[in-house]
Amino acid sequence: MTMIKSFLRLPFDNADLIFQLTKREVVGRYKGSVLGLLWSFIIPVVMLGVYTFVFGMVFKARWGVDEGQNFSVLLFAGLTFHGFLAECLTSSPGVILNKPNFVKKIVFPLEILPVVCVFTALFHFLVSLLILLLAVLVTKGSIPLTWLALPVVFLPLLFLGFSVSWLLASLGVYLRDIGQMTGVLATLLMFLCPIFYPLSAIPEAYQPYILLNPLSFIVEQARGVLIFGKWPDFIGLALYGIATLITSILSFLWFSKTRRGFADVL
Repeated sequence: MTMIKSFLRLPFDNADLIFQLTKREVVGRYKGSVLGLLWSFIIPVVMLGVYTFVFGMVFKARWGVDEGQNFSVLLFAGLTFHGFLAECLTSSPGVILNKPNFVKKIVFPLEILPVVCVFTALFHFLVSLLILLLAVLVTKGSIPLTWLALPVVFLPLLFLGFSVSWLLASLGVYLRDIGQMTGVLATLLMFLCPIFYPLSAIPEAYQPYILLNPLSFIVEQARGVLIFGKWPDFIGLALYGIATLITSILSFLWFSKTRRGFADVL
């Protein structure tokens, strides 16, 4: 019960420290570059332009029966949500290993370091999301009102980000191979998810296996509210949210238990 209270109080007790560390992480990523933080905006814009040229003009890709939809925008929508989880996966295994000086400070709340990973990924997600909304506005002429339901769609993925970050941050201290595996896992999650193709393109018998990918349901729901103007499956999202909230609590408890051995390993 004490651990659960710590979980619930964590963002409030350490809000300022989390903000400062996230800010330092984001700014530090572009430190020394001429354009600085502008790169966080430029890179997604360039990638969207590349997708438009390659898939729209070269391959002339189409999204199933939705011939009126811009394939590059649909692709970018899927990659935006994948990018959030992929950054959580790839950055969290080394977050404790790269900061051994924090481990030796007994009073420092190590559990916020994985949280910083999530919020750093959230910053880049929001930048890409802004570009995605602009792309939808340009290609469709308007943004569907259903985009207001996006926070409901994203919340389960946010909890999933916390889950994998606390779990992998802890495992990364004891199993150094974790850092090598997460990049491969992120790639597998991308290709085994309806990002480059609609779920309807998969034979019906295999669709349940694709939906086992934790990203698949979220990507489908996100495209629905952002591009197709469909309200999300609120019941499905509620169940998904409860499941990921439970896993995030369990991951936090795991991190809290295993952190006692970090100093010995490092």
